[in-house]
Amino acid sequence: MPKNTPYIKQKNTVNTRKNKLLNLRKLGFNFPNKFHETRTIKKILNTYKNHTKNDLHKLCCIIKIAGRIIKKRILGKATFLVIKNNNYEIQIYIKSDLFSKNYYYDYIIELDLGDLIGVKGTIFKTNTLELSIYCTKIYLLTKSLRSLPDKYQGLKNTEIKYRKRYLDLIANTNSVKIFKKRSKIIYYIRDFMKKKDFLEVETPMMHPIPGGANAKPFTTYHNSLAETLYLRVAPELYLKRLIIGGFNKIFEINRNFRNEGLSTQHNPEFTMMEIYQSYSNYHDMMSFLEDLCIFIVKKIFNSYHFQYNKYLLSFKKPIKKMTMIESILKFNKKIQLNDLKNIKNAQKIAKKLHLNTDLCTSLGEIIYLIFEKKIEKKIINPTFITEYPVEISPLAKTNKKNNKLTERFEFFIAGYEIANGFSELNDPEEQKRRFKLQLAQKKYTNISKNFYYDEDYITALEHGLPPTSGLGIGIDRLIMILTNQKSIKDVILFPILKKYNKINSSY
Repeated sequence: MPKNTPYIKQKNTVNTRKNKLLNLRKLGFNFPNKFHETRTIKKILNTYKNHTKNDLHKLCCIIKIAGRIIKKRILGKATFLVIKNNNYEIQIYIKSDLFSKNYYYDYIIELDLGDLIGVKGTIFKTNTLELSIYCTKIYLLTKSLRSLPDKYQGLKNTEIKYRKRYLDLIANTNSVKIFKKRSKIIYYIRDFMKKKDFLEVETPMMHPIPGGANAKPFTTYHNSLAETLYLRVAPELYLKRLIIGGFNKIFEINRNFRNEGLSTQHNPEFTMMEIYQSYSNYHDMMSFLEDLCIFIVKKIFNSYHFQYNKYLLSFKKPIKKMTMIESILKFNKKIQLNDLKNIKNAQKIAKKLHLNTDLCTSLGEIIYLIFEKKIEKKIINPTFITEYPVEISPLAKTNKKNNKLTERFEFFIAGYEIANGFSELNDPEEQKRRFKLQLAQKKYTNISKNFYYDEDYITALEHGLPPTSGLGIGIDRLIMILTNQKSIKDVILFPILKKYNKINSSY
């Protein structure tokens, strides 16, 4: 693109563009779909970027490409456009002498930023050695009726970025890179699972009984069945039915739905991977997750270290492990072990930390409350936290050394919980007892309204669930960290947002 030339800003309104379209229709324009590229911009850039001007002149390579106009400059009798396709850009040089006067001024000059065009021409390099296309023919493919965000400023309005993601992707190259990286990460996850001989499965999105997690479900209604159904909060109980049925190693990457709050790390609709392996325990699943994370980090960064926010994170083996109690003592030096040995002392500590324990009726719940509200955010480097209280782990197997704890872990990175796993409870009588205990505990506001006794799952357990370990990974949070973003809204193409009555029209 020539330097020291004024940038022509879009000043025409939607009505102006609609009038242009009306005139084009009179000339026979009807959004054609017969144009086919012979090369992509990406391929042209990769193939010819190192060719000299003379090389390209000798080759006389004629191509057809397409893209959206994102820049436009007029220099006397020449027009320079930049078109963009799939996040790659190339300059188009249009010389007025090659076209009739009427066609050049009434058609080419009237092209707007945002229009989608096809171009036929020859690859060449300008005097400033910019790889360009010498245009011999131009085709309007789609007329854009609305202006684009300023190419030089980008789209900075966060509300518009999330609500009109298409504008974000057009204007912000970095956003495109993030979502391409997201796709790549999920591909690497599937590749790893396939190499480990796991079978990918799909389980229902609509459940007759919500279960598998302590969360408020979305409710829907099936007219033909005259039945209330629930969007799944977790696929866990169905996946374990498959293990009972004879599958040994399975996983599912799909959506879960939880009718709860919005935040930088919570979206009511989110992507999760759940993994189950028979004849294994939670130690095996921690090792598996360690290998999976190291594999992905090495693939993405070609290193075992990467920067997230202000932290340098390390993913070299072995990844650190701490019990929940150990983590509380480590990150709050004012708390002593004896403070966590009985409920009265724990209540006093919680009160000093300004935590409300009214809904907690057991020591384990208070310890977890302290951990969740005061400790989690301090766990920066990748860390496994183990030995979760049985009261908050209804589907996990009891720890053999301490029946008040379970064989459960959670995995934290940069203060975020990324994964949750455990040895699965496969004693049907104990599982029945825990389900009924949850139903009886009115102190859990959500559970009392939304927790249901899944009789069929108990029946399935009575047929025999082999020793099994399971794991759930929050894909959105993991990708947020791997792409160095501060909010999962930046890695979800269309996040759910609060109602916003009026969006500022300014980009």
